[in-house]
Parts: sequence; structure tokens; C-alpha cells
Amino acid sequence: MQTHALLTGFFTGLGLIVAIGAQNAFVLRQGLRRAHVPAVVLTCALSDALLICVGVFASARIAQAVPPALPLMRWGGAAFLLLYGARAARSAWRGGGHLEAARSEGQSLHAALLTCLALTWLNPHVYLDTVVLLGAVSTKFPQARPAFAAGAMTASLAFFLALGYGARLLAPVFARDTAWRLLDAGVALVMWTIALGLVRGS
Repeated sequence: MQTHALLTGFFTGLGLIVAIGAQNAFVLRQGLRRAHVPAVVLTCALSDALLICVGVFASARIAQAVPPALPLMRWGGAAFLLLYGARAARSAWRGGGHLEAARSEGQSLHAALLTCLALTWLNPHVYLDTVVLLGAVSTKFPQARPAFAAGAMTASLAFFLALGYGARLLAPVFARDTAWRLLDAGVALVMWTIALGLVRGS
């Protein structure tokens, strides 16, 4: 159970975080410019870790205080995952994905960290994905929540490290539409698989 929870947390967290957004674009840009990469990666990973803990462990308290919340969280999480996967599948079918790592003047460390924090904590999707959705999936593992949280945190740290330090290698790859299609198809498959697991466990 512990290993299953760890792997589920890892792949759920990874499936959510690989969807390129403003935060990831910023990390990629910093990586391409080799500017404050360690601090930016650490800030993103620690922020995610805190949000993951809130989602995973607060959901347990809510479920205990309000028993109907547990099935609602599971079904709501499954519905969101299905829609999330459908959006990724549509992107994979249509193609045309791209990422613009915008060029800008050099930032100080202070400015870079403030930008990173703003893109993380002021983004409502972060709370929906990291707190609500991961919290819902974690209800499948009432006795293994720490393992689930550890898996999600590991995925977050690994992804930000890869994005920040592998940016120069990733940029040419994701200049191709085929790479984005494969990425989106993989995200859709992961999201639908997890949604099915939630429905079966409800």
C-alpha cells in the first residue's frame, strides 16, 4: 500500500505539473538564461510541498468532520481529471503547442524570487490542482497519506530540477509540434487512468 500510494502520488503530481503554464514558463526561461536557477527551483518546489501538505492532510480532517465530503471529493476529483485529460487529448489531436520563453532584461535575485512567488501563489489553478485535486486523490490512501504526499513532492522537485537545469536541452525538443502532442497525449492518459481509479475506489 505504501509503495502504491507513493507511485500514485508521484504520477498524479507529475501529470498535473507537466502542463506548461506561467510558472513553468518562467522556470524554463530562467534555465535558458542560467539566471538564479537553484533559488527559483527551490522556491517552486518548497511552495508545492506546502500546498501538497495542505491538500493531502487537510482533506483527511475535512473527511472526518464531514463524512459526505469524502465521496464528493472523489467524484469531483474524478470529474475534473476527466475534463483535464480531455483538454490534453484535444491539444494532442489539434497540435500547435508551443512555449515562448520570453526574453527579458536580467533580473536581480530578489526580483526573480518575487516573480516566482507571484506566479505560484497568485494562480488559482495552483490551488485547484495541488490542494483540491491531490487532496481528493489522496483519500484513496487513508493509511498511507504521508507516502502519497512524498510521491507528489518528489515529482514536483524532479520536474522543476529537470526544467531548470535541462532547459537548454528541452528547448529544441519542444520547438517541435510532435513533442507537444506526445506530451499532451501522455498527460491525458495519466489523468484518465487516475480518474478511473478514483471511481472504482468510491
